[in-house]
Amino acid sequence: MSISHAPPDSSPPDTPDTSGFTEGGNGVASSRGDAPESPAAPVPTHEVDLGLEPIRPSSTRRTRIPRWLRRTSGPVLLLLLWQILSATGALTPDVLASPGRIAQVAGDLIADGSLPSAMGTSLRRVAAGLVLGAVVGTGLALLSGLFRVGEDLVDASVQMLRTVPFVGLIPLFIIWFGIGEAPKVAIITLGVSFPLYLNVYAGIRGVDSQLIEAGESLGLSRWGLVRHVVLPGALPGAMTGLRYSLGIAWLALVFAEQINADAGIGFLMVQARDFLRTDVIVVCLIVYAFLGLLADFIVRSLERLLLQWRPTFTGR
Repeated sequence: MSISHAPPDSSPPDTPDTSGFTEGGNGVASSRGDAPESPAAPVPTHEVDLGLEPIRPSSTRRTRIPRWLRRTSGPVLLLLLWQILSATGALTPDVLASPGRIAQVAGDLIADGSLPSAMGTSLRRVAAGLVLGAVVGTGLALLSGLFRVGEDLVDASVQMLRTVPFVGLIPLFIIWFGIGEAPKVAIITLGVSFPLYLNVYAGIRGVDSQLIEAGESLGLSRWGLVRHVVLPGALPGAMTGLRYSLGIAWLALVFAEQINADAGIGFLMVQARDFLRTDVIVVCLIVYAFLGLLADFIVRSLERLLLQWRPTFTGR
């Protein structure tokens, strides 16, 4: 008996499509023997336009204006407004003279030598009071800030005296020192001492204690700690106190020169008050303002020089 066999089917058997499966997604074919699928070609990024603009810092997007122009724009606008009010009659000469009139009077005072002489006298008084006040205020602050015994002996007395208005001591200084230069320098010295004392004392006591411990671990002596750690740490406070002291020095000078004075800017103001010369008074006030601004500029320049090791935020 013969058994007939059917011819084999030439078509391959149905198998699931595994062309998309690879091991680990790295192009290795699966165990079914399928060829790995080639990865899709990356689309060039330069051919894709998403309509985005490159990010630029805000400081480069805005228009740069010179800083000196920004700083002078305020005074110039104020001067322009003053001139407009004087020209329209809103400010009468007996209330406040016009800028043109003040410039003319300033030229006359410079030409006859009265204004330079008064400025020289006032500057000598401020310089003497500032030096004496700096020595007294800084010395007391060092004594009180570095030593606990000094704090117990000095701080309470200074805190009480600084609450007394130094202007109210002018009659007492006149009784003690007479009517010469001594009471004027003494009142400036007193006004300068307290801001320096407070800021230097706060700067010393504000030094980080970990810096003191680090200095001791490095073998610094007591004087080495004071010189290399405490004093540099207190220097920013000292500079701030010096700026405050300069402002108070000019304020004290105004009061000192208006009492029993025969020279100085304050003496010119007293004479102008007696003759109702508002133009001369304004000239003297402008001189006070410019001298104070110049002194503050010098201190700020000194601060930038001495505090180069301490970078700070300067605004944006």
